[in-house]
Amino acid sequence: MAESALPGPPAGPPAGPLTGPLTGRTVVDLTTALAGPYATLLLAGLGARVIKVENPLTGGDSSRNNSPYVGADGLTTVRREPDDMSVSMLLRGRNKRSVTLNLKHPRARDVLGGLVRVADVMVDNYSAGVTARLGIGHDWASALNPRIVCTSISGFGAQGGPGSGKAMDTIVQALSGVMMTAGAPGEPPVRFGLPAGDLVAPLYAVIGTLAAVIQADATGRGQHVDVSMLGALTSLVACEPFDAYERLGLPSRTGTTVPRLAPFGTFPAADGWFALCGPTDAFARGLFAAMDRPELAADPRFATRDARVAGADELHGMIAAWAADRPLAEILDLLARNGVPAAEVREPVAAVRDPLVLERGEVVPLEHPRHGRDAGLYGTGVPIRFSAAGAALDEPAPALGEHNAEVYGGLLGYSDDELKALADEGVI
Repeated sequence: MAESALPGPPAGPPAGPLTGPLTGRTVVDLTTALAGPYATLLLAGLGARVIKVENPLTGGDSSRNNSPYVGADGLTTVRREPDDMSVSMLLRGRNKRSVTLNLKHPRARDVLGGLVRVADVMVDNYSAGVTARLGIGHDWASALNPRIVCTSISGFGAQGGPGSGKAMDTIVQALSGVMMTAGAPGEPPVRFGLPAGDLVAPLYAVIGTLAAVIQADATGRGQHVDVSMLGALTSLVACEPFDAYERLGLPSRTGTTVPRLAPFGTFPAADGWFALCGPTDAFARGLFAAMDRPELAADPRFATRDARVAGADELHGMIAAWAADRPLAEILDLLARNGVPAAEVREPVAAVRDPLVLERGEVVPLEHPRHGRDAGLYGTGVPIRFSAAGAALDEPAPALGEHNAEVYGGLLGYSDDELKALADEGVI
């Protein structure tokens, strides 16, 4: 019997510009500040048409008023001209269409309903209960469009939380336990400089939204996706067995080193800091060779992983003494040549200008819609590469209400007279 023919090579990407994997999908974006807008930014970068709904009475998204600003004179700490735009909005507003709508106006639901009918997804990051009070929750939306997925990002989930139920990143960091995972025992809590609570929840929101869209495609029915900032961040804290460490008397806060993985931590060189990760026998042998102390690999104090953990303080002290007077470049070269995972600890400004992440589009230049890239600022790109699809944040952020005519007129069919009447009544 003849052998079956082997399958041919996979087909290459389609000719011409690659479209995003979410091209053709429409997202109604009711979000403000960071957690919600970051979720819709990712959806926009994946190709979805994101219609950002902003309140005309408050100046739109609250991040439009975050200092610093970019305008004709470059970067400033205060807004000087009407077209000055906050760096926050330059970053979070990219690839979105901005329309204005006062959701507290009696006629607003009719206008929003038109958007819901043509949308696949609606995203909000209101406090728990707000969409119900406004009458724009999932029950209302699904009556107009059974397939719609309504995603809510809130501090504590749909059931609400302690006190006012409102949450800021620092509150979520405090409650999640993450502030007590950094620093050394006895030190004050450490607030992460990166707003981890605000950034982790939208990642889960995007995952949940896309999963619900896939299910809606199969069943014809959408659903409500409920993501809690506290739950998202605490779930990551729970990835490390801190409760087990406590029972065994192991400290959960270990400062610049991690004794249970020794040699492991950050250490000062003569002209900077480096991170070192050497928990395996092979990495430890490489470290000892780099230090010109190969005999330590046979030393009973350091010959096995358990021995190195038991002697972590002594071992880390030896590494610190070896590195203290050496230039960082020399240390990194020695460690690299001996196969030890190590890297310079970089400042954020340097890190976001790494040629590798820039070439891959994981970080991209920010552009003012009128004044271009003169400010020399960088922001998040789409850190996902596809073999047969495009993903990019390559359109500048919009001015407040810039796309009212395009969306309300072109997409929903409102006439110029109707749009003027809505504006005169304070609806849009």
